[in-house]
Amino acid sequence: MASTTADHHGHSGALERDARLVHAHEHRIRPGEIAIGVIVGRTSEFFDFFVYAIASVLVFPSLLFPQVDAVTGTLYSFALFPLAFIARPIGTMIFIGIDSRHGRGVKLTIALFLLGGSTMAMAFIPGYNQVGTAAAWFLAVLRVGQGIALGGVWDGLPSLLALNAPAEKRGWYAMIPQLGAPLGLITASALFAFFLIFLQPADFLSWGWRYPFFVAFAINVVALFARLRLVATPEFTQAYQTRELQPAPVLETLRHEGRTVLLGAFAPLASFALFHLVTVFPLSWAILYAGETPIRFLLIEMGAAAIGVLAILASGLLADRYGRRTVLGVSALLIGVYAGIAPRLLDGGGTGELVYMLAGFLLLGLAFGQSSGAVNGSFTPARRYTGAAFTSDLAWMLGAGFAPLAALTLSSRFGLWSVGAYLLSGAICTLAALGINKEWAQKER
Repeated sequence: MASTTADHHGHSGALERDARLVHAHEHRIRPGEIAIGVIVGRTSEFFDFFVYAIASVLVFPSLLFPQVDAVTGTLYSFALFPLAFIARPIGTMIFIGIDSRHGRGVKLTIALFLLGGSTMAMAFIPGYNQVGTAAAWFLAVLRVGQGIALGGVWDGLPSLLALNAPAEKRGWYAMIPQLGAPLGLITASALFAFFLIFLQPADFLSWGWRYPFFVAFAINVVALFARLRLVATPEFTQAYQTRELQPAPVLETLRHEGRTVLLGAFAPLASFALFHLVTVFPLSWAILYAGETPIRFLLIEMGAAAIGVLAILASGLLADRYGRRTVLGVSALLIGVYAGIAPRLLDGGGTGELVYMLAGFLLLGLAFGQSSGAVNGSFTPARRYTGAAFTSDLAWMLGAGFAPLAALTLSSRFGLWSVGAYLLSGAICTLAALGINKEWAQKER
């Protein structure tokens, strides 16, 4: 074991030691600084994510699929959306190998440059009028690149927070990485809104939309240094040496921990399904069917995302008082109720749309705040890092990856009520997974 650790650090130890000397206060980093670094890292990931998501509604349908009507073009655009989620587990397997051989610093450097580079390269994509269907294929390749990179940016830092969290504050520490989602959405929405406000529509569609993709690369560079700083901490090194944050072989993890991975993937489906039903899908519905201007909707989305930030913070307090399982279960029940009234709200004009967004982000924050690693405590320490990574990959793929395509397809064919039914199914999956996990835990005592 000692030799393995020594070999591992032989490749990236110098980089990580330099990071510690440059950044750490008295060669140590306080828990609050770890939390800030985690938030910066997650915000950069979600910024990349939402820049693509917003462009998939506002830009790609007309840029890549001008030969079809607006609804069909958006459906084609959404068909490319899941590619990143499908590629993400592949990225996890690739980068776990890099982690084992070369260290977490090397792994994060490669993954974040691939993520930022794939996102930035999207800014150079030509349109259908220039290269025909090849434009969509170019975007598909870069979308896969994003997904592979997302599998590699898993750094175990949320686990480091959880391992160092006092027992009475585990819910609070669990919600910290989740703040990156609404913060990334606010930043991406603000950038697009800025260009929409100050540019003519023709200029925005020609070149204005490309600038947020350039910004993504710069943000990823900042996130890289923030993460290398944390990987350099004595806390991280100790956790690694005790195997708490060491990658385990993928097949071994799935063979021994497959049940926990599967339950962990289904436990957050309520929040992950809701995730895109209050971010990507309503933007497409508002523009295609409600005649909404994208500027107004993006401003509403920014305000609602701010409510989501507060709700995520509240989820940490509630989880520490009543338990994470209780918060997840109650929020899933509330999401199920919301699924029944959401279609009427979204189709209820400006006021209904506003209530839909505010209530949706409130529920999303409560559920999403505790959705990360809902069953990670069930993993054995030696396989927790790899198990948590694969659980996250599968949860995003099953719960969120196909949501925009499914929601727009259902609503365009059957009406908005079908979107409510889709959301309800996610809530049922969450409640079932939590119930099964509790039953198994009691049997194994």
